[in-house]
Amino acid sequence: MTAGTTLTNGTTAEHELAVLQREHGRPLFALLVRLCDGDRQRAEDLVQETLVRAWQHPEALRAENFDSVRPWLLTVARRLAIDARRARQARPAEVGDAVLENARVISDHAERAAATLDVREAVKTLTPEHREVLVLVYFQGASVAEAATALGIPPGTVKSRAYYALRALRRVLPGYASDMR
Repeated sequence: MTAGTTLTNGTTAEHELAVLQREHGRPLFALLVRLCDGDRQRAEDLVQETLVRAWQHPEALRAENFDSVRPWLLTVARRLAIDARRARQARPAEVGDAVLENARVISDHAERAAATLDVREAVKTLTPEHREVLVLVYFQGASVAEAATALGIPPGTVKSRAYYALRALRRVLPGYASDMR
């Protein structure tokens, strides 16, 4: 389409837009692919937006002071690409499904509270000797030597009671067994 093409009722007719697309679509697309860093889909979107702008501004297409509308179209396309890049940089990066699938899942408070209740009930099923060792070593953070001194038993007995207490808890809490290793 050249600058002298007539327009129907002040708007670009459908066939005239098709002529614009045929004559200027490839150069527009080539420019936009470069400006969009090879993103062909974004370039196609911007070509369509450029043609919409041409449809919205038919006066620019019939200006008599230039031989072709291509410079106007390329300028509009370049400005649209710059605006799109600025808009993308102004908002947070988009996250794809692949990133979300690999994201670490953090349990909520309800799950943690339920697990705490389950463990408390399971600890109540242990013998008093096993429970004492488990509470000192795992819940209060005492070392084996400190627990042995506090309970008045040898360190080897603390170790064996802790081992058998954990083994009993694994049987009572099968769903938590992987967390207790």
